[in-house]
Amino acid sequence: MIDPAAAEIALLARLERLGIAYARHAHAPVFTVDEARALRGALPGGHAKNLFLKDKKDRLFLVVAEEEAAVDMKALERLLGAARLSFGRAELMAEVLGVAPGSVTPFAAMNAAPGRLTVALDRHLMGFDPVNFHPMRNDATLALAPGDLVAFLASCGHVPVAVDFRQPSPAPI
Repeated sequence: MIDPAAAEIALLARLERLGIAYARHAHAPVFTVDEARALRGALPGGHAKNLFLKDKKDRLFLVVAEEEAAVDMKALERLLGAARLSFGRAELMAEVLGVAPGSVTPFAAMNAAPGRLTVALDRHLMGFDPVNFHPMRNDATLALAPGDLVAFLASCGHVPVAVDFRQPSPAPI
């Protein structure tokens, strides 16, 4: 069983060790972009939808897209060099990311072994400051600078790729 409180404590400790500043905002649990939009009020910055995907070769992807981005799975396959993307099962998500459905976040990459997961960040989302994500649980939001998110991911052994849903190929961030 996943303990969201313990997962958040581990995340916050890691952010503090890295010297990454953040603001935490508590709210009612949210499971969809629409629910988050209704609850967040005037919380500034970029907001995301996070997709845990696998392809037919069992490669895993965490796609962090701006909440309004149109995610075309066929186009995403081309952008990521993936074959037949589908959503990862909840059991696989718990095993690899240590989170439950509704709590997927780029911060969960800290639980994935380096090389096990490709993290793809939406270029448009990374143009906002701050960027906002669940802290391993869906009843709070952490706001931080986009560069700090990239530094956090790199500290976990996951150098993200940038994906522009308007362009034909990914690039390093």
